[in-house]
Amino acid sequence: MAQALDIERWNLECEFNNSDHRTDLNGADRLIVRRGQVFTVSLYLRSGSYQPGISSLDFVAETGPQPSEQCGTRASFGLSASIDTSRWSAAVTSPPGDMVALSICSAPNAPIGRYTLTLGQSVRFELILLFNPWCAGDAVYLDNERSLEEYVLSQDGIIFQGSHKYPFPTPWNFGQFESGILDVCLRILDSNPKYLRDPSKDCSGRSNPVYVSRVLSAMVNCNDDQGVLMGKWTGGYEGGVSPMFWRGSMEILRNWDTQACQPVRYGQCWVFAAVACSVSRALGIPCRVVTNFLSAHDVNSNLVIEQYIDEDGKLIQSREMIWNYHCWVESWMTRPDLNRSEFNGWQASDPTPQEKSDGVYCCGPVPVRAIKEGELMFKYDAPFVFAEVNADVRTIMRKKDHSTSEVIYSSAVGKNISTKSVGSDSREDITHLYKYPEGSVEEREAFKKADHKNKMLQQQQNYGLHLTIKVSSEMRIGCDFDVFAVVTNNTQSEKKCRLVFGSRAVSYNGFLGGNCGIKDLLNVELAPGGMRKVSLRLNFSKYGALVTEDNLIRLEALLVDYTTREATLAVRNIVLESPEIKVRILGEPKENRKLAAELTLKNPLPEPLENCCFSIEGANLTGGSILSERLGSAVGPGEDAKVKIYFTPTHSGLRKLVVDFDSNKLSHVKGYRNVIIAK
Repeated sequence: MAQALDIERWNLECEFNNSDHRTDLNGADRLIVRRGQVFTVSLYLRSGSYQPGISSLDFVAETGPQPSEQCGTRASFGLSASIDTSRWSAAVTSPPGDMVALSICSAPNAPIGRYTLTLGQSVRFELILLFNPWCAGDAVYLDNERSLEEYVLSQDGIIFQGSHKYPFPTPWNFGQFESGILDVCLRILDSNPKYLRDPSKDCSGRSNPVYVSRVLSAMVNCNDDQGVLMGKWTGGYEGGVSPMFWRGSMEILRNWDTQACQPVRYGQCWVFAAVACSVSRALGIPCRVVTNFLSAHDVNSNLVIEQYIDEDGKLIQSREMIWNYHCWVESWMTRPDLNRSEFNGWQASDPTPQEKSDGVYCCGPVPVRAIKEGELMFKYDAPFVFAEVNADVRTIMRKKDHSTSEVIYSSAVGKNISTKSVGSDSREDITHLYKYPEGSVEEREAFKKADHKNKMLQQQQNYGLHLTIKVSSEMRIGCDFDVFAVVTNNTQSEKKCRLVFGSRAVSYNGFLGGNCGIKDLLNVELAPGGMRKVSLRLNFSKYGALVTEDNLIRLEALLVDYTTREATLAVRNIVLESPEIKVRILGEPKENRKLAAELTLKNPLPEPLENCCFSIEGANLTGGSILSERLGSAVGPGEDAKVKIYFTPTHSGLRKLVVDFDSNKLSHVKGYRNVIIAK
């Protein structure tokens, strides 16, 4: 007859288990394990000893407020002779005696979240269960150790901003293992409207990373729910801070948590994506931030962006726009719901609130491979993402007499799609994962499937008049510099044209600001085969007060042929280069040893900088805090702003110290330094 074990006390072996499950950076004060992987519990008996075949022990694992076996949120099991990693199971691994070493394994498809595990009548303890990309039975399994190191365990990274011709790296502190962040991530799941409507069904859905990713896509923005971030793209940032202010996700997540789930103000696309990446990695889903340069926002799902300009070539603002860049996330998982194995792998989802999906501001996840193949019927939101990287651009001139005419404008959408390389800070170009080479047979096939008629009809034409914009090699904030419109006459006849060459401040998502300089030449004459180069001087005294924190200027050149009345447009966005922050680490970088970061920035402006402040943060470097140092006096033109900030690293390994400089005239300049911390 089976005899129940008389248990006096137990040890969850948190330090060993958390290390074995790669959750040790969350701390060792509680049990945090990954699904489908064995963990160990030590039982100490009050009386008797464990006897194989005679001693018995019943287990119940439960998650959510209404656990049930039908929903997969409750599992009952007993002792087995050996562990079965395909389901909840337990086995004794120690010889008979008064100490019992117990191995327990969760199912590889168990819902993630907080669990209560009951052993017999007397033992009851809590644990947190996460996705397990190291487990072959888990839907997020990724069979590459270096990729896992980057996409799950790395607490810092690089997000690419700027322009497709000048993508520049911005450091970001994901901080997914910092104190309290995992609890905030679980609270995000418990605050989502699906949980509030039907907690049993929602907790059951947490077994599926597709479901969890879609929930996160909605919950990182606050448009329909108690989401984390409020977006703002126009006007000032009253009641909050500029999206440029943020250096990492940690402060955003903590602010949301401590402010009773009120949205943190404000975010823009890279902030939404970075926070979604932090939460995904914290929960165990391999995730990376992706930047799409020249990203189309197609409102009416016709895969065409219709732009209108006036007779001076100025863009007339509308909801359909091409963003200079747009960031989203990719998460790694299988897609059994689509019944197509080639759609396993990277899935794109976008937490920036742009358009509604199923009545909610969310987007994805959609297989990146489906976008490449033009397979737009597969869940979720494939047409919107396909348009972001493939939409056609049609430019129409709206004249004063209200008539319109088509403008010749060759514009590409979806250029230099970028993410941080595995194991280094360099840029990996992943455009080939989203689209076939332009003009290839495969590209034509994908457009056919996507019913992308405009692209199918398009043919490369060598128009008689060719117009391009060229720029200087150095375009630094604070400097004056020239840009050029170059007109070439490829015809056999003389041409007489009007050329309007203008510049305007622009935000990264296409909102236009003030005029930074313009030339209107009414009589440009070109001999057959001739070329004319027209310069436009951009002076800091003019553009300095107009450019936004994005440091972007839109150059527009419009050429009108007086003979044919044909209009040709060329557009180019330029990024003004910010000064470099020099970072020196003073002292020997060792665990729990105080170091100093010496930070220096030279004022590039022809005017003094006031209210100068440097800030640093870094996972396992700054104690989960942002450390700041304000300068006591103004910094004159060409002078150095310089401070020392002290910090104490808590963990060894390669870490990234993220630096921010802010002042009244030069906002949120970013820099970083990789530091190897010894034990």
